[in-house]
Amino acid sequence: MKRAHSVTAEKIAQLKKNYPENLFPILAEIAEKYRGELYLVGGSVRDCLLGVHSNDLDITVPHNAIDCAKTLIRKLGFGTFVDISGPDDEGGRVVVAGVQIDVAEYRGGAQDICEDLRYRDFSCNAMAIPVQQLAGDDPSPELIDPMSGLEDLDGGVVKHCPGAFTADPVRMLRGYRLCAVFGFSMDVATVRAVEQYAPLINNVAVERVSSEMKYIFESPRTTETVRAMGEAGLLGALLPELYAGDGVEQPGFHHLDVLGHCFLTLEMMEKIIADPGVFFRDRAVDIKEYLSREGVVRCLKWAALMHDIGKPETKKIREDKGGRATFYNHDEVGMALFNRLAERLRWSRVDTKLTGALIGMHMHPFHLCNVQREEPVSKRAALKLCHRAGNDLLGLFLLAMSDSLAGSGEMKPEGMEEELEILLHIVLRIYEENIKPVLSSPRLLTGADLIAECGLVPGPLFSVVLDELEIAQVEGRVMDRDSALAWVKAFLKENRTDD
Repeated sequence: MKRAHSVTAEKIAQLKKNYPENLFPILAEIAEKYRGELYLVGGSVRDCLLGVHSNDLDITVPHNAIDCAKTLIRKLGFGTFVDISGPDDEGGRVVVAGVQIDVAEYRGGAQDICEDLRYRDFSCNAMAIPVQQLAGDDPSPELIDPMSGLEDLDGGVVKHCPGAFTADPVRMLRGYRLCAVFGFSMDVATVRAVEQYAPLINNVAVERVSSEMKYIFESPRTTETVRAMGEAGLLGALLPELYAGDGVEQPGFHHLDVLGHCFLTLEMMEKIIADPGVFFRDRAVDIKEYLSREGVVRCLKWAALMHDIGKPETKKIREDKGGRATFYNHDEVGMALFNRLAERLRWSRVDTKLTGALIGMHMHPFHLCNVQREEPVSKRAALKLCHRAGNDLLGLFLLAMSDSLAGSGEMKPEGMEEELEILLHIVLRIYEENIKPVLSSPRLLTGADLIAECGLVPGPLFSVVLDELEIAQVEGRVMDRDSALAWVKAFLKENRTDD
């Protein structure tokens, strides 16, 4: 039986503001060809009811969706058409004035709008508004709601429609995305269905999987969402590399197994992202600026979750260390494992490089902390760290801080988080006072100078000499071209090897 609710005039007015002024009158005119059966549906209705701005509009018609889309472009006088038809259903996309309008036919051979809505993914997306009622000044157009979606929306509940997950398994991820983005919770029956159908997620095109995961990792509720996905078996089906750490104990600095520690590191990362000044008091402004860069937040969260995936493969029980478990080179191994995972999921090159690099160097700040306890951090060490981390030095320290906060083992040094904060301050001071002036100035010597002035033959020694010369500059032992040439000649003499 069809349920109908009213929609407030205020929400409709807000919806219309997002689109060209003449769009809805034109759609109402086109609707006459379909005997009034042209509806605003799905996420567009949900966002309208939530008061959420969107640049997308979803329209459904009984048939001839492509003709409807092309007619819309013709009547608007401009716009770009894209055929988005699937194997069973016809669809057309209109891109116009910065908005995207998708026109689709009733799903699964549905005979009317209510039947079409029952074929959708979740009840909160299974509502429709007749377009003709949006064209005029009707303050309360009809809301068609056969699945009680408004009630679930009001309650913040994600409830799947019958057969949703077998029809399209990516909908399981989409449900968790709704939870992450809007703060909804999944109802018990829907969770049970995810548990049943989780293995089907590997039948979905990886690009669709990565798209849904991107939304989840950009939300402020990533940790609680991926934990819920894990409990339902969905995350394990997607990320077997992560779940290899389930039950892998790691005594020493840690109080959790590898899997539990990775989840807690992600949780700590979200806390730092939410309020970096709590953890890095002198650098909160710089960190917030860093976090505002495209892709940084999601890559930091991925690095936090996956930073120790190299541990199961590298774990060894060392009798020479009293039977203690070690995980030597787990950072580098983890980076290689992650890069293969990212390739499998067809991540962008930019996201793969940033996330993999953070995983591969996440132990470096801890190594420098060990040095810092014994002696001052050298300019050489700071330069090496700055070179490797590049523009993501702050990200590296956010990851290290998250990792430290997630460990509470008996062997963990006291004040580890304070040490990391102090270390970042020292490294940045050295960078600003000593490294940046060198890097921002022209090189004192080039490869051509090494050939002409020092008699070197081009080869691997070039980069060694130039790198060491840069360190000498940072340390203040070389100030100009003449002292640079003298330094290089002395270095070559000292490091001369006989053939």
